[in-house]
This record gives sequence, structure tokens and C-alpha cells, in this order.
Amino acid sequence: MSGGTDSSVAAALLVEPGWDVIGLTAHRWKDGSRCCSLEDVTRAQKVCAALGIRHYVVNAQDRFEEKVVAPFVSEYAAGRTPSPCIACNQFIKFGFLLDRAVQLDCAVLATGHYARIEERDGAFHLLRAVDRTKDQSYFLHRLSQKQLAHVVFPLGGWTKEEVKKWSTDHNLPIVPRGESQDLCFVEEGMYPEFVEARAPEVKKKGRVLDDQGKQLAEHDGIHRFTVGQRGGTGVAVGERVYVSRIDADKNEITLSPREGVMQSECLVQGAQWISGIFPSVGNVTVQPRYGHRGADATLEKISDTEFKVRYAEPQFALTPGQAAVVYHGDEVLGGGWIQSER
Repeated sequence: MSGGTDSSVAAALLVEPGWDVIGLTAHRWKDGSRCCSLEDVTRAQKVCAALGIRHYVVNAQDRFEEKVVAPFVSEYAAGRTPSPCIACNQFIKFGFLLDRAVQLDCAVLATGHYARIEERDGAFHLLRAVDRTKDQSYFLHRLSQKQLAHVVFPLGGWTKEEVKKWSTDHNLPIVPRGESQDLCFVEEGMYPEFVEARAPEVKKKGRVLDDQGKQLAEHDGIHRFTVGQRGGTGVAVGERVYVSRIDADKNEITLSPREGVMQSECLVQGAQWISGIFPSVGNVTVQPRYGHRGADATLEKISDTEFKVRYAEPQFALTPGQAAVVYHGDEVLGGGWIQSER
């Protein structure tokens, strides 16, 4: 519980029919962050008091540093664009926190995520939320059968507006603080400075090239760029250009017109499948980043953990480090990490 609307309503919806509910908050980061600080502990305590349930706090700072923050820094330093929220779900919320819930004799862990779980024929299936504008299944694609067996998502069949209205109608003591797509542990717009503070060696000048190899300018570190980025390159060439390649070995950034950032295929490694095995379905949709609608594709299996995605139509900015998540209809099959092939 963060004390926010979603987790608070999730808890209340379980209290209402008579579940024996406790509130569990993981303190993951320093004060002033969003969704995992001591401030959130206080917010969650107030909600639990209003619901008449016990509240526990567990210290997850070391685990969060190891599994989320350190990889975030190393990925940017390697010229990739990480997805720390996926790691947080896999290792913290449904790893560390689920383990603590089991130690407290809880049967299941409930969260305010917008996603659905269905059990069919003894297997657990992860589905998109009813509210597609809030769907968070992309961030949950690395959950295992063992994890899904002990998880419930009370908001999976609700829209965000319905959740807000329920919270207001039931007078939950929630202080709204707005929606944000920024990370909880980095201040808005401060990603490069955060990386530099932890890996000072990344701050070094390198070349900015066009797609013919001609130098256009210098940059102050590859960690300041991501594939598909248009603004903030410090280059004006009379047409719209985007970051099409980040070469960490040469410390170079390549800019191209939009067509140079369109790709019909990508290599994916480190795949994890919710069923435990490589999917046997034919046509699928693959979502290469959060906010993308997903696009029709086929998979070419290389191994159980490695495959190629072949899209029916070229896609913009298939970004190394981001997750390519595979769906069959509304069901999440699994996914892995996009690799650079150029």
C-alpha cells in the first residue's frame, strides 16, 4: 500500500466482503520520492486506520538498490534504456513483498494494479485490464505461475474513473497527488544527473553523427539519449532527425530521419514466459514499450529465452533495453529485452 487511490481502494474492496486484510508497505527509497518513501508509509497508515486493519512496514531499500536502481544506472551507462518498473514488480512487489506476506500467513497478495488473472485448467493466465487506458499488464509480464497463484488484482475489472468515484463515495482519507509516468526514485527530468552521480565515468564527450557517419556535433554522454529521441540532441539540420543508434563502445550517437528509426524486426533475449514454455500460437501482437498499442507480429524461436520479432509493418524506435511483451488477444504470454542488432 502506498496510501494512493488505487492500492487503498483495492484494500477496501477486500475488507468489504469480509476478507481478513492487512496493509503492507515496502519502504524502498528515501523521503521525497513517489510511491515508496516514509511519506507513503504515513499515508498508508491513515488509510489502514480508516479501514480498521493492521498495517506493517518492511524495509526493502537494500533489495531495491540491488535489483532496480543499480541495473537502471548500468543500463543507461551501456547505452540502453531500462524498464525499472518491470524489475520492481518482479523482484520487489511480487518477490520481496510477496515473501513477507507469506511470512505473515497471508493467502494472497493484493495490489492496485490494473490487470486481470484467470485460472483455467490449473494454470494461471495474465490478462489486460478492462480499462485499456490504465492497463499495466506490460509491466507484469515476468511474473511466474508461482507468483500469480498468490496474487489478486481487485481493480482489473474497473475503470480508473470508477475507482476514483468509489474512493470519494466511501470517504477514504486519500490525498490526491496526480498521475505521473516518472520514476519514483528519480526527480522529473533528472535522469542524466542521477546516473552521473552514481557512475561519474559516463560523463564524457563523444561524437554525434548523421546516418552517413558525418560528425554533426559533440555530446556529453550517451546516458543522455535514448533511441527514438528527437529533442535535446543539440543538433539542427533542417529536418526532423531522431536518435537511431547508441554505440557505447565508440561513445557515439547516430541521428537519422524518421525512416531510419523504423524497423520491421528486432532480437529479444532474456525471455520469460508466464506458462513456463515458449508459446505455440502463430500470430501475436507485440508491445515494444509501455504506451504502445501493440502491433501484429510473428515470433521466430531461437531458444526458449531468445527470439526474433517480425512485425507485419515497420515500427518506430524499437529501443534496446525496453521490453518486448507478447500478447495473444488480451492475454500476456511473456516477453524479453530488446537487443541492438546494428
